[in-house]
Amino acid sequence: MLNVPSQSFPAPRSQQRVAFGGRSKVPLKQGRSLMDWIRLTKSGKDLTGLKGRLIEVTEEELKKHNKKDDCWICIRGFVYNVSPYMEYHPGGEDELMRAAGSDGTELFDQVHRWVNYESMLKECLVGRMAIKPAVLKDYREEEKKVLNGMLPKSQVTDTLAKEGPIYPSYDWFQTNSLVTIAIYTKQKDINLDSIIVDHQDDSFRAETIIKDCLYLIHIGLSHEVQEDFSVRVVESVGKIEIVLKKKESTSWDFLGHPLENHNSLIPRKDTGTEIVKPYTPVSGSLLSEFKEPVLPNNKYIYFLIKIYHTGLFTPELDRLQIGDFVSVSSPEGNFKISKFQELEDLFLLAAGTGFTPMVKILNYALTDIPSLRKVKLMFFNKTEDDIIWRRQLEKLAFKDKRLDVEFVLSAPISEWNGKQGHISPALLSEFLKRNLDKSKVLVCICGPVPFTEQGVRLLQDLNFSKNEIHSFTA
Repeated sequence: MLNVPSQSFPAPRSQQRVAFGGRSKVPLKQGRSLMDWIRLTKSGKDLTGLKGRLIEVTEEELKKHNKKDDCWICIRGFVYNVSPYMEYHPGGEDELMRAAGSDGTELFDQVHRWVNYESMLKECLVGRMAIKPAVLKDYREEEKKVLNGMLPKSQVTDTLAKEGPIYPSYDWFQTNSLVTIAIYTKQKDINLDSIIVDHQDDSFRAETIIKDCLYLIHIGLSHEVQEDFSVRVVESVGKIEIVLKKKESTSWDFLGHPLENHNSLIPRKDTGTEIVKPYTPVSGSLLSEFKEPVLPNNKYIYFLIKIYHTGLFTPELDRLQIGDFVSVSSPEGNFKISKFQELEDLFLLAAGTGFTPMVKILNYALTDIPSLRKVKLMFFNKTEDDIIWRRQLEKLAFKDKRLDVEFVLSAPISEWNGKQGHISPALLSEFLKRNLDKSKVLVCICGPVPFTEQGVRLLQDLNFSKNEIHSFTA
């Protein structure tokens, strides 16, 4: 934990204190009201200075940001850049500066406990405080001291303790509505394809591939959670965050009780895990001159699959030979082709392999929808090398003038001249312009869960109705 400044808050001579036990407000400049602040947060302006990135913040790094024009504050484990908020704060700049470069949780609770700071400062979120995992010297002991909310580690064999990878760890934290389980793999090339997460009723299970071993967390949760959850990977530090939604907005005293080899490292060959992964079939090409291969009975399916060499599933697919078998389930999904009837404007938002559902949509829309006036695709990727079928998209856009394609990169090289960043109100408001004011429109979106959820929220903020939005699961 960080050391909390000992001074009182508000300060004795602060403008925010009054003699009779009440609390006065500091007069704000014109254009600095609460509504002005809300408008600023929705403008798409970068309020963190990190261009949309979230980082882990050490105590040493936090302490460096202690000036008015560079002020970071930690509240309940989250770090915010509050410099843009200085002129909008009713209590004045001096009050925010009391917690500059430090953990202001206790100071905040003394005055503002009722304030929904998560909503007010969500666009100022820098990241989470880096947690120093407990160092456990002897893994053969059945139980360990509980630190930072972690449950006891189970037994690990002498072989794994001596020869296996650095032992991973996990922690958990909560808000009123969410529970986040953070797994620290200590392996920087970890990715989403390396983890399987499942929960049924009150049981939570996560399996993560760590080199040649599988790290298992299996917990009987202390409270009920909703069915949907999200998984995020911070590749640069090898951290996995699994966010569960509480069924009831109540504070949990503990995460739960360990089940079946909980918090253990197991050789992969002994796991016996069955892997299930959803993929979207695609057309063989975006271009009509492509000739389909002639196969017996005309039975074939195309997939676009990105191979993660440290992944749990795709390396096995990559090693398949002609004649090998793969089990394929029946189709799933709820997209109806009737959505295209009399459609005039089609907007497609895709991130990474979330492009796959857009392939058949593009093929069908440009070929079979005579009412269609315009199709626009905004394709988000990390680097240029990650852009799937870039040449085919550019050729198709050149061939069919109804199609516009925009590439957006989150980590481009300096020579990149296109759009940069993550999905935001600024990008979407410019992109989502109807051909006519009352034209029939459909917006399709697909990508990682955080991308899709954020995109749907932004579309609703831009007054697109539920019937005009369809989200796919990547």
